[in-house]
Order: sequence, then structure tokens, then C-alpha cells
Amino acid sequence: MTDFRHAQLDWDEQGQPRSRQFDDIYFSRDDGLGETRHVYIEGNALAERCATLPAGGSLVIGETGFGTGTNFLCAWQTFAYHAPGDARLHFVSVEKYPLAPADLRRALALWPELAPWSGQLLEQYLAIHPGFQRLVLDGGRVILTLLVGDAQQMLPQLDARIDVWFLDGFAPDKNPEMWTPPLFQQLARLSAPGASLATFTSKGTVRRGLIEAGFAMRRAPGHGKKWEMLCGRFEGATSTADKPWYARPSRPNRREALVIGAGLAGCATAASLAERGWQVTLLERHGEVAQEASGNPQGVLYLKLSAHGTALSQLVLAGFGHTRRLLQQLQQGRDWDACGVLQLAFDTKEGERQARLAEAFPADLLHSLDRAEAEAIAGVALPAGGLFYPEAGWVHPPALCRQLASHPNIRLLTHSEALELRRVDGHWQALAGERLLAEAPVAILAGAAEVRRFAAELPLKRIRGQISRLPQTTGSAELACVVCAEGYVAPPRGGEHTLGASFDFHSQDCTPTTAEHAGNLELLREISADLAARLNTDRLDTAQLEGRAAFRCTSPDYLPIVGPLADPAAFAETYAVLGRDARQVPDSPCPWRDGLFVNSGHGSRGLITAPLCGELLAAWLDDEPLPLPRAVAEACHPNRFALRKLIRNT
Repeated sequence: MTDFRHAQLDWDEQGQPRSRQFDDIYFSRDDGLGETRHVYIEGNALAERCATLPAGGSLVIGETGFGTGTNFLCAWQTFAYHAPGDARLHFVSVEKYPLAPADLRRALALWPELAPWSGQLLEQYLAIHPGFQRLVLDGGRVILTLLVGDAQQMLPQLDARIDVWFLDGFAPDKNPEMWTPPLFQQLARLSAPGASLATFTSKGTVRRGLIEAGFAMRRAPGHGKKWEMLCGRFEGATSTADKPWYARPSRPNRREALVIGAGLAGCATAASLAERGWQVTLLERHGEVAQEASGNPQGVLYLKLSAHGTALSQLVLAGFGHTRRLLQQLQQGRDWDACGVLQLAFDTKEGERQARLAEAFPADLLHSLDRAEAEAIAGVALPAGGLFYPEAGWVHPPALCRQLASHPNIRLLTHSEALELRRVDGHWQALAGERLLAEAPVAILAGAAEVRRFAAELPLKRIRGQISRLPQTTGSAELACVVCAEGYVAPPRGGEHTLGASFDFHSQDCTPTTAEHAGNLELLREISADLAARLNTDRLDTAQLEGRAAFRCTSPDYLPIVGPLADPAAFAETYAVLGRDARQVPDSPCPWRDGLFVNSGHGSRGLITAPLCGELLAAWLDDEPLPLPRAVAEACHPNRFALRKLIRNT
């Protein structure tokens, strides 16, 4: 990640961009849109492909080199004009040097005719950082997944079936790494049967490399001054290398689901499915959404990252961008605020960890501040400097949950606690005693640790946490960003600061206690004695403080549990010969519990991980490109625990 950079551009006298890294233009100076439409739209017969999509169908386009996004916008325009109203477009593009937002805005201003689509892209084009970044556009009808990084590293991580390829990037002699046999092999691995491909170059090494990878290629008339281009179709063998315990379950015949639990994980899952045309029943045992761990007045977009690129770190980085873009739908200042988050370097070990992170990640995601710089941003005196995340901030989680659950395809049933799940005639029935609450072919367990009521094999545990609500004062209102150490304190919302949060691994009681209020006040003094004094904490009666307690739900490896559920006993029997090195694997398909899925175990990171995991679950269900690297999706898969148990016992 240390080599991440935005594109470095020069602008010519016509206002067109040129890459400084590759000393090449992004599009034809004479007719950039004409070239895109000739090469990629007509070269792939895209209008015809869109017009013949079945009702509710989807088209997946893959691209090498996102650049200014012009190809994407022209494809979206074509899709909007020709595809059925309920069809969906998935566009997956890899880009090593993404344009900075200001540069993208300047470049796209060259094409006013694309404004209906470029405006939506620019609104969502924020928090674009290394890794997988998902942008949901046009009410969920169009999904753009940007793979930010080197194509040779990013494409092997992708799990998708591509119908149409835009083979772009700078010219082969300017950027030879984008035109190599290993990259062509990745295109072949990802291609659906008969996938089409078009590219502006007619270079012989490119044509021969694509033919060797399984594409039948032909030369076609080029655009403008270019005599020839290449078009082709994939005729090679389709890859089917999925490990059986991580293979995708078969798709349900009817797109109906019931989701149990209307916290953030449940609301996000329901929204992701509803945007895809699913009819969703959302069951909540309380009288409103977000009444348990998702009900705090302020939650923090806190990025717990690793310089080593762990699965959790990749998930957090991708999830942060996705959530940050979702928040654009809410009212800033009332429902959320991008005020920034400051993580104090409270001891030597933490300071060393932060120094490694500052070297590993781009400065627009995080950067180090000394004490004076940190105090200037925070607006209060602090004991140390730390890491600052300028795009982060606080969120009112109930507002986000209400927004997610407001889709017209979602039916919210409150005061409806599912006590039993029963499979009857291809449907999951949720019951409360003898009362049938709802039924659907697919059921998703999103009720935190309560999912063990229906899937006892999942190793979920509850951790009690309590927040305290402190009335703001004239002095405390100067706090300008979230400040974290062992606890956190947020700038005021509605005249109150949120302070927290405690960790209690033993208590099962949700009644706030004066002892934990006192502990939170001590955490505040460690964060900023100055702010504690401004809030008059020495004179506060902890017995009179307002607050709330709830249970976080986490897993042993601190990754969420997201995906389809298998039958535990049948799984153990099917893969009983699994060796310690996982090489001796039966070919038997996984014994799934048909139509049963889970999205839980997000711990204290739910604001960042739960919404993207809703997208991951929808991708599993609709057989779509995954929004995360395949290895990260597998690291979050429910079957990981059963596999580890089998390996230990072998």
C-alpha cells in the first residue's frame, strides 16, 4: 500500500488530461467519447446485449484501467437507454492510480452530455482508498466496484463472472505491465462462457496473448486515425476451482427473504437485497429499528487497521469507504458528521504502531500529528499527538438504520420476535409460539448473538458496553473532532457528548451502572483533562448521568460471520477426511442448510463492516461479483470454524 498515489496529471491547452506517470493521454484528443463508443460500446455490441437482457437480469462488465471513468459512464448511458427497467449493471474496474476527486470533476466536465451519470459518480466518488471500493449508484441499479491497486495483484483476488471486457489502460509501449500473458490468464479465469472483449490496440503481442488465453480474436476497423482495433470472444474453459465448502449455494427460485433482527446488520442486509428487487420482511422484536447495540446516539467510524494487510484490515478499509458513501444520504450535523477521528498515541507501543500505519497508508486516509497539531484540530488540550483520519467522524446509528430500512421493498414487522425457525415446503417459517410471523425461501440471521438460537454451532460471544451522555457546556462545544484512546468522546450532537465505551465480558444485565459511568469519566480524563474540566466532570453525580448499555457481538477471530450456513453434522461427515494441509478434500458438495444465511459478529466495528457485509451477503445470494477479495470473504465465511475444528481433530 505504500506505493499508492493518485494519478499525476498535466492539462493541455484544450483542458484534457495527460498522465505524468505514463506520459500518455487518457482519451483521443479529437473525439474521446467517439472512440469509447466505437471501441467498447459498439465493439462489444453493448446496446444489443442490454436490450436482450431478461427481466430482472444483470450484465457484468470488467475493465482494465478506470482512468477518468469515461468508459464506465458511456456503458451506464447505454444500459440506461437499452436495458429493461429492472435489469442491473455491475461494472468492475481496476485502477492503480485513481484520479483525485477534483481532477475527476475537471476531466468529466469535458463531457456535459454525460452529466446525468457523471454527477452521480462524482457525488459518490469519495473515500477511494487501496483495495476493493464499492459505489452503489442509481438507487442500486448500477454498482461500480473499483479495484484500487496494481492489476496483476488485484484481479487474482476478484470473484466474478464477467460478461463483457473493456481492455483499456495506457498504450502497451507506455504501460507494458497491463498487457501481459498473466493478466490475460486472469481475464480468462474471470470470463463467463462466451464473454466478449474489445480493446483499442491491435498490437500483435496483445492479440496472440489473448488467443493463447482462450479468446478468439479478430481485427476490426479502428476509430479515427487508428486503422485497427481488436474484438473477440472467450471460447476457453470456464474456471470452476471453488473449494466445495466455500462454493456458492444454488440461487433460490423466488427472490423473497426474511431477515431476523433490525439492527445495523439486519437493516443493511435488507436494504442490499431490496435494491436488487427482492421482497424482504424485516423482523424486529422491539417497537423500532436499532434498539440494541445499534441504538447509541453516536457511534464512531473508527478504522482499526494493520500495516500487514490482514483480512480484517482489508475488510475495514473497504467497509469504511462503503459506509462513508452511504452517509451522503443522511443529514450532516444531525445524523452524522465528517469531523475526523483522532486516535491518540497514548503510550510508546501505540506510537510505534501508528508510525507503521502512517508509512503503510496514504495520507488522505490517515496521517500523524504532533501534539500541537492534534490540539489545533481537536480544539482542546491533549496529552499527546496521534493519527488523524480526516474522512471519518461520528454517526447516529438509528438514523442510518431507518434510512436503510425505508426501501419500499422492505416490510418491517416490529414487536415480532422469532423464537423458532422451521423449514416447510422450501420455505423458512419464523414462529413465535404457534404464531407464524413470516415465511420466505431465504432467511438471514442478523440478530447479533441471538442467532445462536437457530445456529448454535456459531461461536459468538456477547460483550457488554455502556456509554455515558454528558450535557455540553460552552467550553466543551469547542471539541471539533472525535478523540479516541482507550475510550472515545465525540463532539456534541443535540446538546450532548457521547462518551464510552466500557467493556464487560461477564455481566448479562443491560441496566446502566454508576460504576461504569465513573469508568467512562476516567477514560475521558485520560483522553483530555482539559475537556473533562470543561465538562465539569468533578462535579457530576454519576448516579444522575444518562446513558445506555447494550451487548456487542463478536467472534473468536474478531471477524464477522457472513455467508451461507451448512448443516454442522453433515458437514463434519462430508469432510471427515480433511487433512491438516487441506489438500485431501472430497469432491462432495457442501451440505448447505438451504436458504439459511447469517450476518453477525461485527463487534465494535459494525458501522464500518455491517453495511458492506450486507452487500457481500446479497452477492452470495444473487451470484454477483463479490465486493471484497475472495480470501477476505472466505475469512468471514461461517464454515471457517467447522473447517478449523476438522483440521484440529485430524
